[in-house]
Amino acid sequence: MQVKIVDAIRAELASASQDKTIRSTWGEPIVGFADADDPLFGALKRAVRPSHSLPGDLLPGARTVIAYFLPFDREIARTNHRGVMSSEAWAVAYVETNRLIARINDGINTVLERSGYRGTRLPATHNFDKGMLMSDWSHKHIAYIAGIGRFGHHHMLITEKGCCGRLGSVVTDAVILPTTHPEGERCLYKHDGSCRLCEKRCPAEALSQAPFHRRACYDRLMENAEVYERYGLADVCGKCAAIVPCSFHDPVARLKK
Repeated sequence: MQVKIVDAIRAELASASQDKTIRSTWGEPIVGFADADDPLFGALKRAVRPSHSLPGDLLPGARTVIAYFLPFDREIARTNHRGVMSSEAWAVAYVETNRLIARINDGINTVLERSGYRGTRLPATHNFDKGMLMSDWSHKHIAYIAGIGRFGHHHMLITEKGCCGRLGSVVTDAVILPTTHPEGERCLYKHDGSCRLCEKRCPAEALSQAPFHRRACYDRLMENAEVYERYGLADVCGKCAAIVPCSFHDPVARLKK
């Protein structure tokens, strides 16, 4: 089942790359699996918010959570390096990737249903609370539990292919072997206290305060959304992710080589 799911994700990526109406391109996806009964899911009610959903809340009888990371093409990230506002390419990639995630989730569910299993069709942003600025299903935290990456100082997930991209997830009642968690940190600041370039790159200065200044970050996202509203809901920024040491790879792993 693991192979079928990964193949389904790759198939949707290949289809998107051949669609001439889509401007964005992506690298090879990273896919992880988590046991729906992993106690870390329950811990999200403390780490994120008390109302954060458990896998079983989204799908009664849940056994596995599938998470995946779709890395942006490097050129998309490079366009977002200059200036204080998000680049057009980054905004377009955000909107197009959200649509792609919906297609991928449909593809995964088709594979599951053909084998007699059920799955969820969760959007790229699920149950986002605009008051608390939190979601009841955090794809970042779900992907962390599925072993896809570790959190950086910028609160984004750093995978073996960096942090520039989007995350999606599906809850299923199929039993799939969980992915092992990566050992050690992937953020240079968390590893040895160095870097903090993401903090310097943030135009909203949201990372220079403790705790993270969520409202300042969100306000900047909304400013960009107004600029790029012609493409859809492009509430983006991404300056903390492009270009920094963790944009395209795990910088701590490279440091150890």
